[in-house]
Amino acid sequence: MSRFRKDGGRELPEISTASLPDIIFMLLFFFMATTSMKEVTYMVSIRVPEATELTKLEKKSLVRYVYVGQPRQDLIAKYGSETRLQLDDAFADVSQLEEYVTQERGTITGDDPNQMVISIKADRDTKMGIITDIKQALRRAYALKINYSASERGKSY
Repeated sequence: MSRFRKDGGRELPEISTASLPDIIFMLLFFFMATTSMKEVTYMVSIRVPEATELTKLEKKSLVRYVYVGQPRQDLIAKYGSETRLQLDDAFADVSQLEEYVTQERGTITGDDPNQMVISIKADRDTKMGIITDIKQALRRAYALKINYSASERGKSY
């Protein structure tokens, strides 16, 4: 007759870690695909105006931003408190805007460079004089598609 042993000689099998690298790489690719990098470091403080009739931009690859506002608090000592123009990560003068538009138009690949949209992201307290100067410089650079950034009334960003 057979006899059953009841000794504690049995151990639990080890957990297989063979699929662990696959899982890690899958998570890595997921986060790489879904994460967007911050494109510009704001050097001006912007409180965008509010509006009721807004339209979302379709092709963000064709949009170039012009930031207008007073320098941030930590930059006021260096640059003063008057309204400044920011292109990419540097302060600029309105006279440099034409060259910037021409340079950015050259970076657009695949799409029609004439479809480039300039989005003016200005502080709500910005004087219209500087906005008019920016629009005149954009006309001289043949950047005729201009967009004004705003937030929806009742929502704050």
